Amino acid sequence: MRRVVVTGLGAVNAIGNDVPTMWENLIAGKHGIGKITRFDLTDFRATMAAEVKDFNPLLYMGRSEVRRNDLNIQYAVAAAAQAAQDSGIEGTIDPKRMGCYFSSSIGGLNTMVEEQNKFMAKGPRRVSPYTITNMMGNAAAGTVAIKHGCKGPCMSIATACASSTNAVGEAYRAIKHGYADAMFVGGTEATIVPVGVAGFINCQALSLSEDPDRASIPFDKERNGFVMGEGAASLILEEYEHAKARGAKIYCEICGYGSTCDAHHITAPDPEGEGGGDAIAQALEEAGGCQDPTKTYINAHGTSTPMNDKTETLAIKRAFGGDAAHQLMVSSTKGATGHMLGAAGATEAVISVLAMTEGIVPPTVGYQVPDPECDLDVVPNQARKAEVELALSCSLGFGGHNGCLAFRKV
Repeated sequence: MRRVVVTGLGAVNAIGNDVPTMWENLIAGKHGIGKITRFDLTDFRATMAAEVKDFNPLLYMGRSEVRRNDLNIQYAVAAAAQAAQDSGIEGTIDPKRMGCYFSSSIGGLNTMVEEQNKFMAKGPRRVSPYTITNMMGNAAAGTVAIKHGCKGPCMSIATACASSTNAVGEAYRAIKHGYADAMFVGGTEATIVPVGVAGFINCQALSLSEDPDRASIPFDKERNGFVMGEGAASLILEEYEHAKARGAKIYCEICGYGSTCDAHHITAPDPEGEGGGDAIAQALEEAGGCQDPTKTYINAHGTSTPMNDKTETLAIKRAFGGDAAHQLMVSSTKGATGHMLGAAGATEAVISVLAMTEGIVPPTVGYQVPDPECDLDVVPNQARKAEVELALSCSLGFGGHNGCLAFRKV
């Protein structure tokens, strides 16, 4: 089987519109959460979100493209362009050997709301001709592939909050088994609109805190729901020999992937953490196991919901065993970025790669009150210098979807 490495990174989110800015703010313990600015909050019980700030799509696309593309597509194009520039992949590979797996959990919700409102107020003739192409869940993948000439395998995987973890994992398999030599991978989401926020409030998923410092607090005993985030992240995955031959900068190797389903409930995780634990165990086994838990970092899904954080703790213990699990470094960066839904997994994969290559484990921001049911080392509030030999990125999505990625130094 062929080896697969990471050669490029890109990110847009609430704590930075590029990877260096995001990383600087993350390891400084800053978060991007505040009161929603996009719409009137009258009658909304949840008022906090992690909005992208000062984003300029004109850095990545022309004015006409901006006008006709949903915000989630704009974020994807930006993150992919950053990753491509970081990697230097373009012009070095047969387009038919380069693919694109770019996911979104919900797709063009901004467009759906805007055009529905336009239809109701002004009639069918006023609906944009770009409505359907913006609403499509695969629009970001198709747009990124068009812009970068990816003529190999291309798809968008929709598995809720595990979407972009699955995109990275399946792209890893595509390269490993010879179907492509390089892949644009990632995820994007832009759902901070009234109906999206209202829907998550009414399924009792969002934090009702009015304090931005205590809204997204993964593993904290006082956690009461997640904070919606937005943005995109992208990685360039590449076959190792191809990357080495062209002199590419290699961040690390992706060496394991697990994918399971709880088959339990459409929103609630399996209370025993069996499916999540199995996904982690699969990734670990493919990666050759964990030689030293003290040099292992897990970027947990860690949504700040009561059930997720408790059951994810159980899942990690199932995969590693109780003694080893307590030696791991386990943080959730959703305390800083909010929950980016379909973009969360790719963002956290980027962060996991950086934790390994920079030798700094990012903190769980906002943590104050220990929970005996979440008793792992959650790296509270302050980044930690540490040698990381193995990094895992975990995602647990509505529908019971579980995904885990494993990375090692080359």
